[in-house]
Amino acid sequence: MQKVGDLNWLQKNYNFSHISFFIDELIVLDVTRGERNPDLFCKTLESLTKGCFVPIAAGGGIRTVEQARLLLRSGADKVVVNSPLFSNPYLIKELCQEFGQQCVVGSLDFKRLQDDSYQILVESGTKPLMKMASDELQSLSDDMVGEWYLNSVDRDGTGQGYDFETLEQLPKNWSVPVILAGGAGNASHLAAGIADVRVDAVATANLFNFVGDGLKQARTSLLNSGVELASWPDAVDFSDNRVAF
Repeated sequence: MQKVGDLNWLQKNYNFSHISFFIDELIVLDVTRGERNPDLFCKTLESLTKGCFVPIAAGGGIRTVEQARLLLRSGADKVVVNSPLFSNPYLIKELCQEFGQQCVVGSLDFKRLQDDSYQILVESGTKPLMKMASDELQSLSDDMVGEWYLNSVDRDGTGQGYDFETLEQLPKNWSVPVILAGGAGNASHLAAGIADVRVDAVATANLFNFVGDGLKQARTSLLNSGVELASWPDAVDFSDNRVAF
């Protein structure tokens, strides 16, 4: 895991009201290992996303309906859950009943093993849970959440492209949208993900953190190549972009 900057650095260098011109959704996750400070995360979320007009999904450590409600009150439009998918399915049901299924995103972190099988990880990627296979994932019913967020722990931050083989592990009857994450480093990686019929959306942190105006360039490239994406007037001057280093 690479540290991009502390919370003060993020608030100083990330202007989400500008960046939101080049994304369709912002995902903010608290991946603290150990004791979390949910109040601080909510305050940070509220500050970081001020003026951001795209939907925001936030999560990390949600264990109660009230914690989810605090995130939604702090600027999130959706909540992201990981460990409770397996440890407390009843909480997922409560969240869907309280806020609507479309408001709940199920996050699956997976890691490739030496035998080329996959293992699901929970607790911010610290705890191996079970083999990732269609029959095992069948316990995660399609109507549990409104979206699935699939993240490759191995590819995350590498910029080497997505791990498409993991999609073979998904149950064939899943029909809710799938967001593929972990590995995108350029526009061609994003295009390959969007072109896969099993994928509904693609995510990138690499282009966000380390490639200057990479988000703008990638979206422009996709639009120029004919990919159907929303387009807004380019009213933002990124010539003095200080996001990447």
